[in-house]
Amino acid sequence: MLGYFGPAGTFTHQALRSITDDEAIAFASVREALDAVRAGEVRGAVVPIENSVEGGVSATLDELIAGSPLAIRGEIVIPVEFGLYARPGTALGDVRQVLTHGHAAAQCREWLATAVPSAQVTEAGSTAGAAAEVARPDSRYDAAVCARVAGQLYGLDELAYQIEDNPGAVTRFVEVGVAGPVPARTGADKTTLVAYMRVDHAGALLEILEQFAVRGVNLSRIESRPTKTTLGSYCFSIDVEGHLHDKRVEEALEGLHRICPTVHFLGSYPRADRARPVVGHGFSDAEFDDAAAWVRSLG
Repeated sequence: MLGYFGPAGTFTHQALRSITDDEAIAFASVREALDAVRAGEVRGAVVPIENSVEGGVSATLDELIAGSPLAIRGEIVIPVEFGLYARPGTALGDVRQVLTHGHAAAQCREWLATAVPSAQVTEAGSTAGAAAEVARPDSRYDAAVCARVAGQLYGLDELAYQIEDNPGAVTRFVEVGVAGPVPARTGADKTTLVAYMRVDHAGALLEILEQFAVRGVNLSRIESRPTKTTLGSYCFSIDVEGHLHDKRVEEALEGLHRICPTVHFLGSYPRADRARPVVGHGFSDAEFDDAAAWVRSLG
């Protein structure tokens, strides 16, 4: 059984349903979902990791390395499409109090300011929770900004749809399980890791980036996260194009292991878009093998 960052009716729930229709357990936080994986209560959990508008999801980035090792087994990308939902009988002109999650409010700010300029927007714990509250007959809120699945789940009327200010926005989710054997490479893979600087000095980040650059490994995401030890101490959460068993990625990780005090390997897994990376001249497995054979021949 899988778990997910709930409640039901969220984009995370939608992402989960894109990979399974089996019964699943909703958890109130990313931490609880990942702790349940560590405790063996569920075999895996679906949690958000990155949004094309808001950036990385700090709770997930931090919790992935907060306890015993976990590994990302796959990713799901879901379009972020919001609607305005209200109790039956409510018209758009009646909306004075809107409830939604902070991220949804930020992503629909311009539309709300134009369509319901006199409405007060209040933040809730989740968009699905906002829909559940608005569905109550005695709720003081007139409408919720949420996903269509949540509006339908709680029997609300759709007053408007696709109200997000950035059409085409997506959220990336990952399915996380306990660390184990790495899935076989597909040729369209991604690898996630966290690297720590040994000493904070000029060029410390450059030393980390060079391990990838000199081996032709492209990064699709890099974010700094505080190590939670001292002010100004940071580690780097990184996604790279490629699989652990690609020679160029393997050698880059070896380089990181030499220069970093700690490197958390969080898994190699198929990309959601199935896009294959562009491998430059000199960086294919065959070229790495040929170079190694040439060096051996010299001795």
